[in-house]
Amino acid sequence: MRRLDAIHAVYPQLERCVVVTIMGAVAAELQSIGHRPNFFYLQHAMGLASSMGLGIALSRPDLQVVVFDGDGSILMNLGALTTLARYHPANLVHVVFDNESLLSVGGFPTATSTGTDIAGIAAAAGIRRTETVRTMDTFTTAFTDALAANELTTLVAKVEAVGPAAFVTDLSLLENRYQFQRYFREHPAQD
Repeated sequence: MRRLDAIHAVYPQLERCVVVTIMGAVAAELQSIGHRPNFFYLQHAMGLASSMGLGIALSRPDLQVVVFDGDGSILMNLGALTTLARYHPANLVHVVFDNESLLSVGGFPTATSTGTDIAGIAAAAGIRRTETVRTMDTFTTAFTDALAANELTTLVAKVEAVGPAAFVTDLSLLENRYQFQRYFREHPAQD
């Protein structure tokens, strides 16, 4: 399964979600499908997408938050999984695209290439709803189910180690920040 195809398959469901992506291929591929003001591409902060998603989920429990992460990124910040489990926001779906490599920074293999199980680590950290998927059908079903579950979910999607020609987005970091802030102002918290 290709990450771009997986993102494309669930893209329509992202319209009603706040989406945070990690840097590199995930950000570039999501933006290539079509930018929305509720998308934030966390550039130059490898490992922190799940932390940012957690903060948004806790401060805005009225919104569904989706984090698109990568195996290299979550492996850099494994403590985030224990923090996610501790606070257990029901409105957060954490998708980890596992291509078994640091594709965006040269393609070096990650620990998942030799058997490290991210869903298993998430479960051991205390995240009760975890799953690893390997096909488009299982990914789209698992993603849809996770959105409906109203429970913190870590979904690991095993994907091919292929990406875009360039790992950058066309939207400037500053403009993305302003658009994202405006989105929250235009969608105030529900009492």
